[in-house]
Amino acid sequence: MKTKTIFCDIDGTLTEHPASSQDIAKYNLDQEMRVLPGTRDKLWAWDHENYNIILTTGRKEGMRASTVEQLRKAGIIYDQLIMGIGPGERILINDRRQGKDMARAINVDRDIGIKDIGV
Repeated sequence: MKTKTIFCDIDGTLTEHPASSQDIAKYNLDQEMRVLPGTRDKLWAWDHENYNIILTTGRKEGMRASTVEQLRKAGIIYDQLIMGIGPGERILINDRRQGKDMARAINVDRDIGIKDIGV
């Protein structure tokens, strides 16, 4: 049984955001992802803790095959991939169990990564 579920964005959170490349016009989905420091270790630690890791992205569904291949080559592990959620604000709504909040949000500055995130 998974103990926690973590929803985690890809670009700018786990990997360098394409917009930070010197020439975004040359960025394409065949290019290797630049994994941010500590990302793989943190994902493996969460997996070891039996957390359910769901990656989210604004990338279009039609980019799934190339995104999955990029993630594989980058060594980024996950349980599910949700695509096409758009670039806007993301809001998680969940129930409260016996007075305890069962959801929270953690925001990280773009391209800083997740290495220091505690869940």
